[in-house]
Formats: sequence, C-alpha cells, structure tokens
Amino acid sequence: MDRCWDDVIGPDERLIAARYQTDRTPGSRPALLLIDCYRKVFGDRPRPLADAIDDLPATCGLSAWRALDPLRQLLKTAREVRVPVLYTTGQRRTDARLGATTRRVREPGEDVAAGYEIVAELAPRPGELVLDKSRASAFFGTPLSTWLRQLDVDTLVVGGETTSGCVRASVVDAYSHGFEVIVVEDATFDRSELSHKVNLFDMHLKYASVRRLAAALDYLSQRPFCETTASSAGRSGS
Repeated sequence: MDRCWDDVIGPDERLIAARYQTDRTPGSRPALLLIDCYRKVFGDRPRPLADAIDDLPATCGLSAWRALDPLRQLLKTAREVRVPVLYTTGQRRTDARLGATTRRVREPGEDVAAGYEIVAELAPRPGELVLDKSRASAFFGTPLSTWLRQLDVDTLVVGGETTSGCVRASVVDAYSHGFEVIVVEDATFDRSELSHKVNLFDMHLKYASVRRLAAALDYLSQRPFCETTASSAGRSGS
C-alpha cells in the first residue's frame, strides 16, 4: 500500500522500518480525539500558508482545509455509533496558562488567547468533552487519562493538528498510558508537509497505527454502540 511518506524516506529508513511491528490490533472500545481544530489555524476561508501567516501566525494554510472534510466524516461516524468524542483546544484563561504549547515566536500585539474556538463545522455537541490545555500533549495537566478510564476506552482515534507537535505529543503520551492509537492520515495536518509525512512515518513505527480515512471509518463503524457516553465522565471547564 502506498503511504504519504514514501517520497521522503530512503533505504535506511525502510531498513529500520522492517524491524518494527506495525500490524497492531486496535481494541474494541474507541474514543475519537480531535486535537486543536480551532479557528486560529483555519481562518475564515482557505488561503495558502504564505498568504495567511501574517494575519494568522498559527495558520496551517490549505492543509487544514484539506483535512476538514475527513475530520467531519470521522466526527459524523463516531456520533452515529455513539463512540465518545473529546476535543482539545488551547488554554484561554491567561491566569491559568503555563506558557505556550510550543516555542513559536509570538507576533507583536498578538492576542495569544484569541481564536481557540473549535471551528463551526466540527463544533462540540452537549456531552462532548472539551479539554483546555497549555502544553502540546492532550494528557499534560488535564484529566484526559482519567476520563478515558471512566469511559472504559482502550483505543484512541486521533485527528487534528499539528502532526509534528500536539498530535505527536498526545499520541506518544496515549501510548505511554497504555492505549492503542489510530492516527488518521487524511484527518491530521501540519504547517510543513515534510514534518507531516516524517512524523506520521515515525509514529506508525513506534506508537500508533497510521490509517487512511476509509480504514478508520470502517473500524469505527464496526464498533458496538457504547452504553456509556462522554457526558458521564464529567464536564469540561472550558
């Protein structure tokens, strides 16, 4: 099967990859985790990164908009089969911020707390949990692990941004907490296409199963309806 990283890895990487077990079997109790699908990375319309970055320093340009429909399909399917849905966004309370999630240089006059609303196309419904986080990982300083255990989740299906940053950090921590992880190739995105591909390749070897949208939808649609909904785990403070 062709993979998105095939054009950026060489013989040494293929040799290394042969030493990893990449045919992991996911569990039977998934949750969908949508990472940082907020307005400041999308903007109000599709624009190339070079055209948008002065107005939106955190933009992911067109790659965000290409991932929007796959994200919508994941969300629609998860809701139909009553798989718990959880979101992360940036910490908006300045008095609760531990600093920025990454070390990106801030633009003069930039409102660091603005634009963290989840985009309307993916907006949470009542009972879907939203975690405010102040570091890259969805697990750092949040009750995510506790909520997932309460929901008896064993597998996280992950979409959102950025592949090399908050997605990767969350995937590594999910693996470290003992969860199986599926990263949806079409539903993750990054400012850099190179970073996107290299990090998907590396996560697939070490921490997760990277699957295309069709395979992820097939996995979700075969799950039995969850008797427990995300609302039973508590309500977000956002």
